Amino acid sequence: MTGSQTNDKPAGAPPEAASPRHVYGPRPITALLPAIVRPAFRKRAPATAQVLADWEAIVGPALAAVTTPRKLFSGTLAIACAGPVAMELQHLAEPLMARINGHLGRVAVTRLRFIQDVPPPLPGAPAPRPPAIAAARKAVASLPEGELRDALEALGRMVLRDGEKSA
Repeated sequence: MTGSQTNDKPAGAPPEAASPRHVYGPRPITALLPAIVRPAFRKRAPATAQVLADWEAIVGPALAAVTTPRKLFSGTLAIACAGPVAMELQHLAEPLMARINGHLGRVAVTRLRFIQDVPPPLPGAPAPRPPAIAAARKAVASLPEGELRDALEALGRMVLRDGEKSA
C-alpha cells in the first residue's frame, strides 16, 4: 500500500469492483436472452406472442382455420374473422377468453374485438392448391418420372390456368 491510499474497510471485507466484471469465455444463454428478445418484445408483448404461437392449440383447428389473433392491447384481443364467424364468436366470447387466459396462466384477455377480414394462413399450413395443379398432376400420373413428365405437367398447368381465366 502506498501512502496516498487508505483502507477504511474492516478486515476480511471483499474488495469493491471499480467497473463491471467482464466475463471471458462461455456465458450462460440466460445472460444473453434479454438482449436478444428485447427487440421482438418491443413489437409484441410476450402474451401476444404466446397467443399467436399457440392459437390453434387454444381455440382448436376448426376456429383456427377461420380466425387469426391480431393484437393484444390493454386486455383487448383483436381477432380477424372470416365471414359470419364474428357472430358465432360473440356467443362464445366468455368460454374463449377463459381458454385463452387458462392457456396463458393469468388474466391477460378481458375483452374480445372482432375484425371482419380474411385471416392469413397459419405458418406451416400448406397453401391451397388450385384445381389446375391437381388436374395436371392427375393427367400425367401414369407417365414415368423424368423431365418429360415434368414438362408435360407444367404445360398442363398453364393450359388449365388459361382455361380458368377465360371461363
